[in-house]
Amino acid sequence: MTMRAQLVAGIAALGMDFPADIEDQLLAYLALLEKWNRVHNLTAVRAADRMVSHHLLDSLAVVPYFQAGRVLDVGSGGGLPGIPLAITRADLEVTLIDSIAKKTAFLLQAKAELGLGNVSVATGRVEAYQPEAGFNTITSRAFSDLKEFVTLTRHLLAPGGCWLAMKGLYPHEEIAALPGWVKLSADHVLNVPGLDASRHLIILEPVL
Repeated sequence: MTMRAQLVAGIAALGMDFPADIEDQLLAYLALLEKWNRVHNLTAVRAADRMVSHHLLDSLAVVPYFQAGRVLDVGSGGGLPGIPLAITRADLEVTLIDSIAKKTAFLLQAKAELGLGNVSVATGRVEAYQPEAGFNTITSRAFSDLKEFVTLTRHLLAPGGCWLAMKGLYPHEEIAALPGWVKLSADHVLNVPGLDASRHLIILEPVL
C-alpha cells in the first residue's frame, strides 16, 4: 500500500474527510520530516510508512477535540500534533514550542515550505514563555507527566481554556497526582488505524 493510500484509508477509518490538497500537505510534511530525521534525529520512527500511522494518523485522531482558537503544542519536537492540526484546521492558530533549537529550525522550515500562515514557532522552555495572549488549548504528545505539564503551563492557559494531553496507556497514577487546582474533564480512547497500541486523550480543566 502506498503512503497516500495508507493515509486516505486511515482518515476514512477515523471518520474524517479532507480534500486532496490537505492530503498533499500532510504527505509533504511527512516527506520533510523523514528527510530531516536522517540528520537531526527528530523522531525514533524511521520508516516512512510507519510514520503515517504512528505520527500522522495518531495526531489526526485528536483533531475533532480541539476548539477553535489559539493552540500551544508543548515540546512539539517534529511538530506533532501541532503541524497536522494546523494543516487540517484553518480555524486554529497553532504555536509550536520546543527548547531544542535544531527541532525549532525544522519547524520553521516546515512552516515555510508548507505555507502554514496559522503556525508560529518559539524556541525555549515553556515555563519561561511569556506570549502576549493566553491559549484556548494547550496540548502535548509525550512532553511530561500530567502534573508537570499543567504546572509548567498554567500561566499560559486563557480563561475558559483546557489542556489536551495525548497518552498511551491510561495514566491512572498521573491523574491521581494532579494538583488540586486542576480536574479531569474528560478522557477518550483513541483508535488509531495501523497502530496496535493503547492511546488516550486526557482533557483537563482548571478548578474554578
